[in-house]
Amino acid sequence: MPNSSASLSLLSVISLLSFFVVLLTNKFSYKIKNGALLDEDFEKPQAFHQYPTARSGGLASFISLGLFFTLYYFLFEKVLIDYLVLTIAMFFLGFLEDLKFSLRAIYRLLIMSIFLYLFIFFFSISIISLDLNLLNLWMKNWYFSSFFILICFLFIINGANLVDGFNGLLTIHMLIINFILLYINLNNENQDLAMIITAQIVVLISFLLFNFPRATMFLGDSGSYLFGSLLAFNIINTNNLNPQISSFFFCILLFYLFFEVFFSFFRKLYLKKSPLKPDRLHLHMLTYGFLSNSLHFKDTNYINSLLINVIYTSLIIPAVFFIDNGLICKYWFFSLLILYIIFYSLLYSFAKKQ
Repeated sequence: MPNSSASLSLLSVISLLSFFVVLLTNKFSYKIKNGALLDEDFEKPQAFHQYPTARSGGLASFISLGLFFTLYYFLFEKVLIDYLVLTIAMFFLGFLEDLKFSLRAIYRLLIMSIFLYLFIFFFSISIISLDLNLLNLWMKNWYFSSFFILICFLFIINGANLVDGFNGLLTIHMLIINFILLYINLNNENQDLAMIITAQIVVLISFLLFNFPRATMFLGDSGSYLFGSLLAFNIINTNNLNPQISSFFFCILLFYLFFEVFFSFFRKLYLKKSPLKPDRLHLHMLTYGFLSNSLHFKDTNYINSLLINVIYTSLIIPAVFFIDNGLICKYWFFSLLILYIIFYSLLYSFAKKQ
C-alpha cells in the first residue's frame, strides 16, 4: 500500500504536470503531421463545432498518465502493468483514427476485440461476483467469463466514443462515475485503486479546463477509447474489491454509456441502417435539438452537456443509499432503462415535428 504522504505528493506533482502537458499539447498539437489532428469536418453527423479544433486531448491524457505511471514506479517500485498495457494499446488504436489513418469501423472493432481478449487472457481478468445466480454459475466457465468481460469493455468503450460529441459531455460524465468509485474505494480502504482513479480524475479535470465551456481541444477517439477502457477496468476492480456492494449498482453507474450503445444498435437495425455508422438520432443530439429549436438556448453545446449530466446524476444518486441492496439496485437499473426509452421517444417525436 502506498505511503499516504508520498501518494499526496505524487498526485500534487501530477496535477501540476498534467495541466502543463494539456496546455502545451493544446498550443502545439496543430503542428503534428501538418495539422492532421485538426477536426475540420463540419459535415459529419456527430460534428457540432464551427471552427477547426485539435483532437489532441487523448494525446495530452496519454502523456500525463505516462508520467503518473513512471513516477509511481520510482516512488513505490511497482509497475502498474495491467493499467499501463491497457492505456498504451487503447490510446494508439484511437490515435491512428485521430491522425486520419482511417480504418473501417468493423476492422477497428475487430482489432479492439482481439486486443481486449488478449488483455483479459494474459492478466486473468475476472469478475468475482454478480447479483444473478445463474450468471455466476456461467461465469465459472472461463470462455463464457472472458466473452462476458469482453462485451462489458466493448460496450463502455464504444459508449464513451458515442457520447463524445459536445463540450464536456463525456469528460464530466467520466468524472461523476470516477468520483463515486473513488468514494467507494476510499471508504473501504482500497488505497492502491483509489490512487489510480484519482490520477485519472486529475487528468480529466486538466483536460476539461480546455474543453468546457468553450472547446479549444477535443478528446478524440484516442481519448474516448483510453478513458472508456480505464473506466471499465476501474468498475471491474472496484466490484471485485467490494463484494458487499451490489453488482447492479455498477450497472446503474454505467446505464447511460451501456444503453446508448445497446439501444442505438437495435434502433439502427429497425430503421434499416448500418449499426456501425453514425447518425444524428442519438439521445444527446436530440436533447441538443430540443434546447436549440424549442427553448432557443444560446451556447446550446455546453448547456446540453450540463443538462444530460445533471439528469444522469439525479437518477443515480438515490442508488448510493441502497448500494448494498441487490434487489432494489436491480429494479432501479431496469427502471432507468425504461425512463431512457420514454425520454428518447418524447424527444424523437419532437424532432420529427420540426
